[in-house]
Amino acid sequence: MNAKKIEPSAQEEDLMENVKTSLDTAEQLLRDAASSTGEKAAELRERALASLRRTREALYDTQDALLDKGRRAARATDDYVRDNPWQAIGMAGIAGLLVGMLISRR
Repeated sequence: MNAKKIEPSAQEEDLMENVKTSLDTAEQLLRDAASSTGEKAAELRERALASLRRTREALYDTQDALLDKGRRAARATDDYVRDNPWQAIGMAGIAGLLVGMLISRR
């Protein structure tokens, strides 16, 4: 049985890179704001908050996309099991047998 390594998609990689960049930017802006005073500090804090808002929105968008993917996968699995009940029972039995064998080795 070959274990397939799941590689992140380009969209996921872009999201992670954007989140890291946004968080780094916000962190630097907050550091600069801590050492500044007056109007400059307020401007830096506002820019940091805007950066964090963009990051939050990107994460919510990704969460929605992942939930949608999960729902589609569950729907496809349900359709397959309904169309092929005996094959699904056979696969579940084989999986149970393999898990049982792995557990009994310990």
